Amino acid sequence: MPLHPNYIFEALSELGVSIKKDLLFYEIPIERLHDNLNAIYYYRKDNYKGPSSDIPEEEVEIIQMDSFPMLNAIPENTLIYFAEESKKGKNFGMFAYIPHVLSLGKINIYGVNHVNWSEKPI
Repeated sequence: MPLHPNYIFEALSELGVSIKKDLLFYEIPIERLHDNLNAIYYYRKDNYKGPSSDIPEEEVEIIQMDSFPMLNAIPENTLIYFAEESKKGKNFGMFAYIPHVLSLGKINIYGVNHVNWSEKPI
């Protein structure tokens, strides 16, 4: 995911959603993806047809990792989704409408940093 997980933690916390505080994520350096075939799945609300539907072709783009930007905020549609779903009182997806990086190949995770989503990015 091209977004620091703390943004998700903060958004869910502000809504009063019951979440684990010390959830850990791998921080995978971009260099470790250079030998793989990489793509971004944009996960736009307008094109999303549900979890059992095929991903539309226009939602996926092959990318070069050396020029890939990180997001510095949660997409507005994700915040709306969080607010609507939290009111229902059921479990819901934490990564809805947030672009995903997909990498085909091996990724060496030896020695990578673990990021606690409840801690703000440095």
